[in-house]
Amino acid sequence: MTEPAAPHMDFSVHIPFVELLGFELLRMADGEADIRFAPKPEHLNSFSVVHGGASMTLLDVVMAHAARSILTEGEADMGCVTIEMKTSFMQAARGDGEPLTAQGKLLHRTATMAFTEGRVFDVRGRLCAHATATFKYVPRLATGKRNVNGLNAAPTPTQVPTD
Repeated sequence: MTEPAAPHMDFSVHIPFVELLGFELLRMADGEADIRFAPKPEHLNSFSVVHGGASMTLLDVVMAHAARSILTEGEADMGCVTIEMKTSFMQAARGDGEPLTAQGKLLHRTATMAFTEGRVFDVRGRLCAHATATFKYVPRLATGKRNVNGLNAAPTPTQVPTD
């Protein structure tokens, strides 16, 4: 008999891609985060195991949440953007109806950067993937096309001066 699923909490920000994948935030506190992912057939690769891109997204999200979990009330409007990420896959994450669990941990923080690590485990507790990542803390931008350049993105054609 399998154990009942742990209750999940709401993500603190709306992330459409995370919702599409069906991630469930289990914990986010004190420099750590846990996320559960129940892969569906559309999340598998041609070998019928979880696609590496889905696993990397899971790692990216859990590490960002670990980095954000220590923000003070005065920093509540801050977000995290991924600067770099290195992932190692130890064994296939099987998508046979069993959920994966990702654990993220903040290793070190500066005023503007977060250094993290993350791990993905299968239902039997086997380590499937490990990652390290660096995130930059940035002020959260208003949604829409108007404020894309807040992250020093290339200007869109409507933002390029014409005179």
